[in-house]
Amino acid sequence: MAGAVVVPATGAGTEPESGAGTDPGAGTGTSAVTDTGAVPDTGVRKVAVIGGGPGGLYAAALLKRLDPAREVTVWERNAPDDTFGFGVVLSDETLGGIEHADPVVHAALRADFVRWDDIDIVHRGVRHTSGGHGFAALGRRRLLEILHERCRSLGVDLRFRAEAPDPAHLARTYDLVVAADGVHSGTRAAFADVFRPRITEHRCRYIWLAADLAFDAFRFEIAETPHGVMQLHGYPFSADASTVIVEMREEVWRAAGFGELDEEQSVERCAKIFADALGGRPLRSNRSTWTTFRTVVNDRWSHGNVVLLGDAAHTAHFSIGSGTKLAVEDALALAACLREHPTLQAALRAYETERRPVVTSTQRAARASLEWFEDLELYLAEPPRQFAFNLLTRSRRVTHDNLRLRDARFTGAVEREFGCPPGTPPMFTPLRLRELTLRNRVVVSPMDMYSATDGVPGDFHLVHLGARALGGAGLVMTEMVCVSAEGRITPGCAGLYTESQAAAWRRITGFAHTAAPGTAIGVQLGHSGRKGSTKLMWQGMDEPLDTGNWPLVAASPLPYRPDSQTPHELTISQLDGIREQFTSAAERAAHAGFDLLELHCAHGYLLSGFLSPLTNRRTDAYGGPLEHRLRFPLEVFDAVRGVWPKQRPMTVRLSATDWADGGTTAEDAVAIAHAFAAHGADAIDVSTGQVVSDEKPEFGRSYQTPFADRIRHRVGVPVIAVGAISSWDDVNSLILAGRADLCALARPHLYDPHWTLHAAAEQGYEGEGVAWPAPYLAGRRPPRTGRTEAPRPRLTLGG
Repeated sequence: MAGAVVVPATGAGTEPESGAGTDPGAGTGTSAVTDTGAVPDTGVRKVAVIGGGPGGLYAAALLKRLDPAREVTVWERNAPDDTFGFGVVLSDETLGGIEHADPVVHAALRADFVRWDDIDIVHRGVRHTSGGHGFAALGRRRLLEILHERCRSLGVDLRFRAEAPDPAHLARTYDLVVAADGVHSGTRAAFADVFRPRITEHRCRYIWLAADLAFDAFRFEIAETPHGVMQLHGYPFSADASTVIVEMREEVWRAAGFGELDEEQSVERCAKIFADALGGRPLRSNRSTWTTFRTVVNDRWSHGNVVLLGDAAHTAHFSIGSGTKLAVEDALALAACLREHPTLQAALRAYETERRPVVTSTQRAARASLEWFEDLELYLAEPPRQFAFNLLTRSRRVTHDNLRLRDARFTGAVEREFGCPPGTPPMFTPLRLRELTLRNRVVVSPMDMYSATDGVPGDFHLVHLGARALGGAGLVMTEMVCVSAEGRITPGCAGLYTESQAAAWRRITGFAHTAAPGTAIGVQLGHSGRKGSTKLMWQGMDEPLDTGNWPLVAASPLPYRPDSQTPHELTISQLDGIREQFTSAAERAAHAGFDLLELHCAHGYLLSGFLSPLTNRRTDAYGGPLEHRLRFPLEVFDAVRGVWPKQRPMTVRLSATDWADGGTTAEDAVAIAHAFAAHGADAIDVSTGQVVSDEKPEFGRSYQTPFADRIRHRVGVPVIAVGAISSWDDVNSLILAGRADLCALARPHLYDPHWTLHAAAEQGYEGEGVAWPAPYLAGRRPPRTGRTEAPRPRLTLGG
């Protein structure tokens, strides 16, 4: 990630961040403002800035520059030359915003920057280098000097070694209070009932140090010690010095004895562990202490005339280097919004509206990066180049495609090591499951269509699934096909509990195999459990039927929603009957010509209801601890596997988390996946949630992939990743990094039934991993597209 790398060194007890970022291509998502008109009079004449870190200083300079008559005062409890940490990295986008808003500051920064393009990953004595990234860094102390000089030249009142007055007092005596007082913000704490902060502490310890040598690249080095894995993040910030951050899991830190060492001893120990990277040189500290990273999220960023900025409002893990980047961009946006809007309240609303989506996206990426390093041990055994690629793409912002543009040599070497034939994108490599070879890694995800009559799929299903089979995916999955009439979700759900239903499915599989040879078609078998007898999705998802309800059964008599029907708790004899329904449906599926069978144990349906402690409150042999909750789903799996042809693969879909307190955890999911794999599951289809109605999912791009990644590496079973995977670049990235073996996409295939064919065309691929139907050959060339303009700078004020 491209970005900046420190938390402002204010008196609020801020902690340093590193610049271990690898995404200089990430934009800020801001619109343009140019110097074309009078500044609206927001009535802001007196401004108080709490905190003299980069964000607070830059906000002060911009606000004074916008209105020279404005009185701007900055309080900083430390001395001018006091600072934590060492170096700061800024992206080209952030520098561009600074250049347009204040060329004087930009010129001073440019004169002191050191620049480099490479990232080095050193693992097990082997160094892999990826180029073309583009970084710029300078010392944090020099950055503060530049901002001090600029503030003084503009007439900002800088008060060092001075505690800021009480925020409530400042709010009464100033027109605007900018709280840039860091991750431990006293202002945020004073108005916590309004800002409603949520602070998450993470699992690694880290320490910020420096070395008197300039690395020639952004360096990640992995050390496998008797106590556990440790990592170094390092980058140059001057011609003869580099920032060095040493990080490790809490338990590794304790086992290594760091908790018993003082600062000097810790520094010496780190230098010995990473002596090769440092060339035997010592490390030095600057009031450096071991700490854990805290992610800060606030429900609101302003209260009256008080506004949060930078780490007071939000933090993003140092491994993507975004602390100062976000703070500086906050300052740019705040100044621009004050310029654009006629009232202070309108300006503060606009500031938060503009910045929150950018910050939320950055925090998602930072969380993915943070968790990757927390779970670093999972990836140590990967092939060396794949490990390097996995590290570079960990946040999901650096992808296969843009990494290939930056360094085709490195990416090509990773592809060759993975086994991609020349000119073949990773997504078009084959995968073998038992006797079934999928020609590519794309799956049309199961999608309920609610368009069957009495469980019989009709012409709609033929066209829907047939079109997607023609569209080039390696595997096309049906919707959840129900094993009984009572096991339907809605009256429009398809089934496999009658011979007429099986005959209708045979017509569909026959079309797919004849018209799209090489495309596999799979069936997903399930039972709705407590989520049945509801309306069609577009009539009211999960809402009970007005009339014609059928009785529901489940692991326990718990309704899905307060207004849902209460299910009957299944008896032992009824469990036997359910198991037989699954085996009968599986036998019909085999005769209907399906190539793969998936058992649906996710999303709160019947088998999922047994797995989750939130939905299984039984006191018999099928409830209680996880091994008991697993019993019935495994019995069903074994029974189905017993009648399903041995040469055909069988997969299981899981909800890897319930997104609810007390529910299935990521560790539970690993145990569940391990159990199914031990019973013969050929792959695990990893989804999440939809188990309880009060879930709180953490949506975002590829947001479910980390759960699949964990299962793949912990269990050693192939996995299908699903969930907001929307581009072929995402698929290539996930497959090549080793996070998934197959990628299932739903909505993209609703938008474009020929998604896979078009992915091949857009990548210029015409190999065996995809086949265009003969009547469609003329469509292999992508149509021309219109020109898009780059966004204009956020704030332009001239020289």
